[in-house]
Amino acid sequence: MMSNGGFSSRNGASGPSYINGPFQNPITIHPSTQGYIVAQPSSTMTQSKAPLLPAPDNYNFKLCQQATPVSLYQSPSASSMPIRPPEGCSEPFAPSQPAACNHRMLLLPTSQSSSTPPVSNSFCQNLHQPISRQYEGHTHVGNAVNPNPALGSSLTSMAYSLGTPTPLFFGNASQSPGPPPASASNLPVPGPNAANAVPQTSNQLDRKLYGTPPAVGSPADMGASPPLRPPGLLVSSVLPPPLADQNEAGPYPPQAGQMSKPAGTAYPSLEPGYQGIEGIPKPLPVHPPTPLYGFPPQQYQQPSVGPAQLSPSLSALSLQSQTPEALRVVNLLQERNILPPGPVPAPTPCLPQDLQKLNCSPEVFCSTLTSIPQTQALLNKAKLPLGLLLHPFKDLSQLPVVMSSSIVRCRSCRTYINPFVSFLDQRRWKCNLCYRVNDVPEDFMYNPVSRSYGEPHKRPEIQNATIEFIAPSEYMLRPPQPAVYLFVLDVSHNAVETGYLDVVCQSLLESLNSLPGDTRTKIGFITFDSMIHFYNLQEGLSQPQMLIVSDIEEIFLPTPDSLLVNLNECKELVRDLLKSLPQMFTKTMETHSALGPALQASFKLMSPTGGRVSVFQTQLPSLGVGALNSREDPNQRASAKDVQHLSPATDFYKKLALDCSGQQVAVDLFLLSGQYCDLATLGCVSRYSAGSIYFYPSYHSQHNPAQTERFQKDLKRYLTRKIGFEAVMRIRCTKGLSIHTFHGNFFVRSTDLLSLPNINPDAGFAVQMSIEENLVDMQVVSFQAALLYTSSKGERRIRVHTMCLPVVNSMSDIFAGADVQAITGLLASMAVDRSVTASLSDARDAMTNAAIDSLISYRTSVLTIQQPGLLAPACLRLFPLYILALLKQKAFRTGTSTRLDDRVFAMCQLKYQPLMYLMLMIHPSLYRLDNLTDEGSLNINDCTIPQPGMLQLSVEKLNSEGAFLMDTGSEMYLWVGRNCNPTFLKQVLGVQNYATLPLNMNRLPELDTAESTRTRAFISWLREQRPFYPLLHIVRDESPLKASFMQNMIEDRTESALSYYEFLLHVQQQVSK
Repeated sequence: MMSNGGFSSRNGASGPSYINGPFQNPITIHPSTQGYIVAQPSSTMTQSKAPLLPAPDNYNFKLCQQATPVSLYQSPSASSMPIRPPEGCSEPFAPSQPAACNHRMLLLPTSQSSSTPPVSNSFCQNLHQPISRQYEGHTHVGNAVNPNPALGSSLTSMAYSLGTPTPLFFGNASQSPGPPPASASNLPVPGPNAANAVPQTSNQLDRKLYGTPPAVGSPADMGASPPLRPPGLLVSSVLPPPLADQNEAGPYPPQAGQMSKPAGTAYPSLEPGYQGIEGIPKPLPVHPPTPLYGFPPQQYQQPSVGPAQLSPSLSALSLQSQTPEALRVVNLLQERNILPPGPVPAPTPCLPQDLQKLNCSPEVFCSTLTSIPQTQALLNKAKLPLGLLLHPFKDLSQLPVVMSSSIVRCRSCRTYINPFVSFLDQRRWKCNLCYRVNDVPEDFMYNPVSRSYGEPHKRPEIQNATIEFIAPSEYMLRPPQPAVYLFVLDVSHNAVETGYLDVVCQSLLESLNSLPGDTRTKIGFITFDSMIHFYNLQEGLSQPQMLIVSDIEEIFLPTPDSLLVNLNECKELVRDLLKSLPQMFTKTMETHSALGPALQASFKLMSPTGGRVSVFQTQLPSLGVGALNSREDPNQRASAKDVQHLSPATDFYKKLALDCSGQQVAVDLFLLSGQYCDLATLGCVSRYSAGSIYFYPSYHSQHNPAQTERFQKDLKRYLTRKIGFEAVMRIRCTKGLSIHTFHGNFFVRSTDLLSLPNINPDAGFAVQMSIEENLVDMQVVSFQAALLYTSSKGERRIRVHTMCLPVVNSMSDIFAGADVQAITGLLASMAVDRSVTASLSDARDAMTNAAIDSLISYRTSVLTIQQPGLLAPACLRLFPLYILALLKQKAFRTGTSTRLDDRVFAMCQLKYQPLMYLMLMIHPSLYRLDNLTDEGSLNINDCTIPQPGMLQLSVEKLNSEGAFLMDTGSEMYLWVGRNCNPTFLKQVLGVQNYATLPLNMNRLPELDTAESTRTRAFISWLREQRPFYPLLHIVRDESPLKASFMQNMIEDRTESALSYYEFLLHVQQQVSK
């Protein structure tokens, strides 16, 4: 008999569902409403070629990662509480001790052994190795890394720098460095990574390559039809992302290699500063672009059983015939205008068309290499990092949601059934990760969409690479937790002076009815200065009651049962408290801050249920446990070669975060201060509890209105955005592949299970990978990320993303599939860890070596005819530019007065932001706005959006007669030239002439002119591409912000950093050795 269980498939949380059974009327899939779409530099270059960030043999990590869903909720007595079983387990499972969990581990050099295959000399290989520390039984790690310490590799090679070469150890450091190899062919063999190896230095340059990482699960996945990815802009709000079974390219057609100016535009004659530089090559003839892949898209012949059946003949798809556009040779010293006119497209995996159209969107799940090498040795030879980037909880406009009595998974590896499994017949399917043959359940034979029986390959699970399941009861050990929100507010004199309290209370009042949740939602408040203030909001009271605890050494809860109250039942008391809070402390003279005790009280209060703690802090904690002293010396900012104090001053906040994670509590930190607050230490409480960090330097509601506006917008988004509670994520891959290092905000509960007490749609993750077993017999590999979470409505859900990629055996195929933006994003995360575990200079050298090593590998292994110049494949032509941009980014730059908290926050963003937002932060976009036209514009909701071309980040592109917009992600600068067109001044800026343009202008007036409408439409469209609110600054020549604007001109030389052209000469010098 056919099962008549409650299968339903629906798009979004509130869409119609498909009820299982042959007698139901068919219902088409409707757009989801679940998505909640909300509109909204430099350092001196060293000439030594040093190793890059440590990463095992190669970097493999994409924007988004998912883990097998498991509920990790623990009750107040954390040590004895059972943990939710892993996905698919119907019986309870014993939680690994919270203390034994892998936390974010810091990458340290590891030992090497000759048994490991040789690796390239890049920072990637060592980056993946984290440092593990034991805190009262908890294993904490900077980057989560598999416990298996076996696979780091290193390469000895010449480091390039102007001064004494500094060896970069990203992998194993136990071996003494050896002499540089005579050629790229005799690179040393990488060895296993030593667990707590300490970075070493020596006069000889020792570069660590991507070492082999510890073995993890075996996830495998395929990349979805790649919509074009803008250089940092999210396009989905303009054109909603397609369903996984659609193949849409987005608003920009793929134009690989297209230049904004004719190819071959040579650099002008050298400026006086360049004339003494050696190695300047003579101009070479420009090679015209060659055609794309020389074969037409092949129709994949699916067996009659259905589209999930993989063909064994994928090997025929290897890049043969003509040279693909991705491998077109580009001489970087001759072709100056290498920026594409629009968004940089994500490469399309070389898969059969009907497989590719089912692939996961690269905005959600992508790989640094869209063609996976057959062996680790081949990966090492390519000198490119292998990794995945994940944006697992991204707001999606269309998301298929399936409710079924049973979720079909592999009985061996627990992979969820997906579009890339093989149906042997109508009753059996083969797992695409471990290759086990499984039976097709009876109720899976019925397709509720077509009301047909016997076509399992047409089910939504087989037609969508991204899908969400409503989990049955076996995925929970207790009823799903309610949404619980606790707000912890600094009310010291310094905090009250900033005026932030009024903004927080007003924003909460406006958003109280919009907080995600249901009738069980709870809320509570704690304020603190030198004492801790609790608020009794119990139903029946006429007004809120303040309870003060002055003993901060032994913190306790005065009335545990009335401090967290049901929001619906006590809403009026909550409103009264929010209205009175700003006035309660206006006359306070208390200057101390007992943040540590306030967090301990929060933990005690939240432990029974789990939930979200939102902490607002304005100064350095000065009292009680967790008190800190200032570690910043402003006099050493500009002169010090290496930056000190990037690691925490105490492990108190990290330990507390681990305790919170064990009880399903996440802590989000809002830091609003004009003074040093030691974000490197305070940020640990969010980093290891899967929280978020917000930083507003020089915040003051009166003196800095632009910062106040940004805080208000961010807070509104934060309070109302979608949220998932008590979540876990696991990433699986095809047998033979291994995940060894994780990047992001989380706690690693076991080798490959990420504990995420909260998950939000703005969080990104990255993982590094290695190839443990040869993939010789495979044509494709798959990756699957599974996120198990509790929705704010109390539903247990599992969101699954699956990606499929081809396996190749040639270097040219590997390079042709390189995703330059994903590689840059992964290297940025690795460099952050290297900065903390080794030094900033090591991280900088490692990033530079990543570019050098990859171009050396391309030159020696792919190019058939050697030519002079700095040659790169078209797909990597932006790689040196992105590396230079990272070197000049606030996180890594030297030689300028970068505040320590600013630097640490930039590092947090590099580790936490999804790739689409991260790339804007690394390489901003520059547009000219004074000559906007409707030519080539987009039409969205009857609104015309101009599409100006992107310009190079150089003052050469500016002129005094124009107006130029720079988009850095979190901020926008509109620079107005002194001789700007009077029409633009009057009809867009609303001023009569340049002299009357205000110095502190932060918004465009709404004028009834065509020019004003176009300009505002374009800026609004850019803002809607991201969930956070970017400030707009109108900049004049006399404006103090002009320095910030010019600092983002990455291609120009500064007093402490090379220009792009000088950097290319430097790279060429190393490549030609």
